[in-house]
Amino acid sequence: MKPSIVRLMIFLLAVIALYVAFFLMTGCRVGPNYQRPQVDIPGAYRGAPPLPPAPPQQSPSQSAPQPSQAPAQQASQPAGNSQPQAAQSVEPSIGDQKWWEMFQDPQLQDLIRTALKQNYDLRIAATRILEAQAQLGITRAEQLPTIAAGASAVNQRIPRQKNLPPEYETSSNSVGASMAWELDFWGKYRRATEAARASLLATEWARRAVTSTLVSNVAAAYFELRAYDLQLEIAKQTLASRQESLELTKSLADGGAGTMLDVRQAEQLVSVAAATIPDLERRIQQQENFISTLLGNNPGPVARGMKLTEQPHSPEVPAGIPSRLLERRPDIRQAEAELMAANAQIGVARAAYFPQITLTANSGFQSSALTSLFTGPAGMWNFGGTLAQPVFEGGRIRSGVRLSEARQKEMMLTYQQTIQQAFRGVSDALVAYQKNREYRQHEEELVRSAQDAAQLSEDRYRGGATGYLEVLTNETNAFDAELGLAQAQANELLSLVEIYRNLGGGWEL
Repeated sequence: MKPSIVRLMIFLLAVIALYVAFFLMTGCRVGPNYQRPQVDIPGAYRGAPPLPPAPPQQSPSQSAPQPSQAPAQQASQPAGNSQPQAAQSVEPSIGDQKWWEMFQDPQLQDLIRTALKQNYDLRIAATRILEAQAQLGITRAEQLPTIAAGASAVNQRIPRQKNLPPEYETSSNSVGASMAWELDFWGKYRRATEAARASLLATEWARRAVTSTLVSNVAAAYFELRAYDLQLEIAKQTLASRQESLELTKSLADGGAGTMLDVRQAEQLVSVAAATIPDLERRIQQQENFISTLLGNNPGPVARGMKLTEQPHSPEVPAGIPSRLLERRPDIRQAEAELMAANAQIGVARAAYFPQITLTANSGFQSSALTSLFTGPAGMWNFGGTLAQPVFEGGRIRSGVRLSEARQKEMMLTYQQTIQQAFRGVSDALVAYQKNREYRQHEEELVRSAQDAAQLSEDRYRGGATGYLEVLTNETNAFDAELGLAQAQANELLSLVEIYRNLGGGWEL
């Protein structure tokens, strides 16, 4: 084997040995390691329903083991395995349910599936994940050496000039490879890769947050649409009933049993009900347009499923324990990932204080003839290293470290604020669901009373015991009560959707 080839092989083996040795010295990495900040976690959500009572405990005489059985029984029970802790760890939460388990209307499920496939916000969030993955690949490549190969062939003729030797020709042919490698001795590129990986994780949690919000928005918009449908149905039924009452009032006035004032008051009732219909139709079409946009479609009609009053929902909503919210909510996980990225950037900034160590190497063959390029003494190589220590930067490095530390502090405060706002969102939604449920129950009583009063006043008017003003008042109250009940039923369902969203539900596909 030719000496040049041997030297080249030795050089490559040396480079590989240095490469392996460097990655065995990965312990030197400047900058702080990430630690999750301390947060104030409440023991329970404000407004949450009380936990179910614990199972009755046995009396001391029943629970105490017999002397002959005590050692075996005590050995079979793990230490510290108390019943309250086990019950707390498995406490259910409505946020753990899949969205198709939470929303059981088949038509609503179809709308949500369409939105998950076509919604532009969700598709944009998925594209950002691809961007973060590419950025991670670019950053991670900085830890590795760069190797380039090339070849050249140059023929040159030098003409004859005065007082110079005669013309001559030269030929140079070469092929070789070069390598440059900045050793990541201080962990600069490893910290940068850590930050890029955390940023990728943040974008993934951001996509899940968009998914959770999208599922909740579609469900809420659908329930509002069904509320408008119910109100429109009430308005049309009321209009038909009042038109019949108007005809009867006219007949009574023509027969002398009524007055023109009664007819005008009956016409007012008809006009109020009739004016409500186009306003509700406007709201319905606009709500359909909004849902179509969420689905990624152009404005158009939306198919309906179960009625608003048929939507299943439980009177009690389990919220789980607050500590699980830190692992469940996508926005909290996103904020923590951004904090991890900012923490890693401190190490990148601090690494600028230390010297940069770079290895360079070249190897190849050079000859004036192609036929002897790989023969004879044509081999060449060189290997070297450089060390550059910053001496004076005018405070740039110090300011860069301060900047990264300030950003890390900002991300930590943002993380803690996100947690606090999440606890508030859950509490607000729980209180809203409870109070909206109570309000809906009172509205049902109001509707029954108002409808009964309207019927009684109608009977009294036909019997001649009262004027039509009493009918006008009670009919108006009954119509407003029915519309209010429909809105109360919608608000109850909307509060349930808010609980589900605030508990971090809906992002699991």
